[in-house]
Amino acid sequence: MQTISRLRLLLVFLLLAMSNYVQSQTTLSDRSFISLITCGPGNELYSVFGHTGIRVADPATGMDVVYNYGMFNFDTPNFYTKFVKGDLQYYAAVNSYADFVYTYQYYNRDVLEQKLNFTRQQKQQIADKLATDIVSDSKYYTYKYFERNCTTMVADIINAHLPVKISSKNEDEGKTYRKIVVERLHNSFYENLGISLIFGYRTDSTLHNLFLPIQLLQGIENTKLADGSPLSGPVQTIHKSTAEPETSIWNNFYTFIAACLILMAISNNIVIRRSLYAIFGLLGIFFSVVGLYSFHTEISQNYNVLLVNPLMLVLLYFSFAKNKRATQIIAIVLLALVFIYIIFMLNKPHLFIVLPLVALIAVMLFREAIPVIKKSSWRRGK
Repeated sequence: MQTISRLRLLLVFLLLAMSNYVQSQTTLSDRSFISLITCGPGNELYSVFGHTGIRVADPATGMDVVYNYGMFNFDTPNFYTKFVKGDLQYYAAVNSYADFVYTYQYYNRDVLEQKLNFTRQQKQQIADKLATDIVSDSKYYTYKYFERNCTTMVADIINAHLPVKISSKNEDEGKTYRKIVVERLHNSFYENLGISLIFGYRTDSTLHNLFLPIQLLQGIENTKLADGSPLSGPVQTIHKSTAEPETSIWNNFYTFIAACLILMAISNNIVIRRSLYAIFGLLGIFFSVVGLYSFHTEISQNYNVLLVNPLMLVLLYFSFAKNKRATQIIAIVLLALVFIYIIFMLNKPHLFIVLPLVALIAVMLFREAIPVIKKSSWRRGK
């Protein structure tokens, strides 16, 4: 018991020391500066959009740290359930600037810096805010794909201490959220396909906030203060990536076409066809229900269920029941919905991505509906 008490006292001492250390570092000198750190994309899905940090440095005291709001814990109970639901907690962390840069150098990712032209008072306020958050519950936030992430959290802190708002001018201005995501995932086809299918109608709205690191970099670059001076100095390259874009022999559009063509060829087999109906029907239910369950608004109102349709499970039921007439009628209804889907998709950036899947589903449904179509044609001829 005595050993446990000593360990508790030691832990309390360390926590207090850490808190005092962070708080003591927030008294900034005239030589201090705050800068935005923008990191380039990585190879993993969670890193493909880049990363944002905010640097607080003071050469007079030797303080040089980077705060970032992109931390999450894979060991969180029910991690994937919480992520899908939209109540997964992310949190802020602080690292030394040297360690932060070394990490991105190790993974061969770009590191860019913009020194922000704040007054000493603004720098002090931001440094105090960051130092307070990191040792309190304020460091936690509920992650949202477009609305609340490592970039938007930093943008909110900067905006809160500026007399003007960060400019919305950036290379993605005028694009939809869906188009921005599709363009960023061009080297990861199956990830792109999955995200394109699970994202709903709200993703087709035009960009109205800076949610990507490069967007915030460009927004700050284009921001003028009240006196007309720029918010930031020129972008400095701390580390330039030498990595070549990765290519995959399987994760691409061509393997997807090949897979769909093979499935079309063997879909004459009733077992194959029924298996695909089951898979697509269950996916359709998931896409329909997850939007009601999740707090992620971007996956609600998912019109992709017109293609990957829960009605396929009804078709599957009638197929097993050997009710040919009902099977054919449901197939025709589903074909009509696929046609509506194609018309709706004509101006959508993911049309090209899903076209092989559209063709596969249309071929399967057409094979179910052929007897009815032939019979109707024969009656008109007669």
